[in-house]
Amino acid sequence: MARVLRALFAVVLCVAAYCELSEGLKMPFRPKDFLPMLPRQVSWPVLNTIHSPVDLLPLFVGSVSEQEIVQWNGSCFNGNEARIEFTEKEGGELGGGVLYIKTSNAHSWTCMDLYVFATPFRVTWDYYFTAREHTLNIEAWEEPAELEYVKKNGMSVFLMPSGMLGTLLALWDVLPLFSNSGWGQNANIAFLKNHMGASFEQRPQPWIANINPDDIHSGDFLAVSKIRGRWGAFETLEKWVTGAYAGHSAVCLKDEKGKLWVGESGHENEKGEEIIVVIPWEEWWELELKDSSNPQIALLPLDSDTRAKFNATAAWAYARNMSGKPYGYHNMIFSWIDTITDNYPPPLDAHLVLSVMAMWTRVQPDYAANMWNEALNKRLGTRELFLYYEFS
Repeated sequence: MARVLRALFAVVLCVAAYCELSEGLKMPFRPKDFLPMLPRQVSWPVLNTIHSPVDLLPLFVGSVSEQEIVQWNGSCFNGNEARIEFTEKEGGELGGGVLYIKTSNAHSWTCMDLYVFATPFRVTWDYYFTAREHTLNIEAWEEPAELEYVKKNGMSVFLMPSGMLGTLLALWDVLPLFSNSGWGQNANIAFLKNHMGASFEQRPQPWIANINPDDIHSGDFLAVSKIRGRWGAFETLEKWVTGAYAGHSAVCLKDEKGKLWVGESGHENEKGEEIIVVIPWEEWWELELKDSSNPQIALLPLDSDTRAKFNATAAWAYARNMSGKPYGYHNMIFSWIDTITDNYPPPLDAHLVLSVMAMWTRVQPDYAANMWNEALNKRLGTRELFLYYEFS
């Protein structure tokens, strides 16, 4: 009997799949709505082929204001629209608002759409299972600046394109990126393979590099790539958005006595500050060997023609002048974003990046000051402005 029921269930799924692809036919459910009900060894391989960590990224659909009614098609519902109305309070207090979201034309009876709503001052979310007009109540704006921002720029609406299940599966896929383990390392390698087409060839054993400092010259390049732990995950995401295949770099310099040094930015001093340094090769190499994030290091020597042109005297003068100065986080984002719209791998876009940056400014203001507030103030010729003022 159980075998007959499984066969019947499989037939129903096949019919549903056919109907989903056919115009004019609509089934009460879609096959992927019921995949989680199947045994884990059957459902998860299929679900993992249609979901990935990138599914965690919201898709911007529009900014809703009194002057702007936004319309879009969701993952579940088509013909959606959103509008906002402001509410007032007595006594001069800040009022609030009501966001009206109308959903219609569901693909199936079992699907739902998941949304994120954001301003530089708040992030909230909601999900919709039925086709009707829904409301999102905002009791009060955080401060006058938020009310001014929403009136001028609107409230951003983001769709989670994979729905509730897909988002949870994507979260399950992205968490291993931060694990400082073999599991995390494999997750980072898989992400780079899937989303950048990067290839990784395992070196033959023994995995011991005997590098003779006498064979290294001034100007030779060190490309460092971490693929596990917190910094490994950060570098993986950094590679994805920038298109780079290394997360960190350093340069080799030899002094007049032939001693080998390494110049790099991001070295942590005794105060916990990340600064620019020039340190002996032996010290640098020992730190890399102790690094639990398992850095992969490539030594890339200059070719003979380029080496002949390399001005070691000028390089040393510059290195000594920069030594001890801050890492330069305020320039980091501009190594990624240097155009208005062309630096974002799908599904990233400027609206999503700006919303994340603005919220991060509220949650971790010191980090935001390092990463973008100082940089944007410098380029705009302003002082001590926060992100949500710079873009309002």
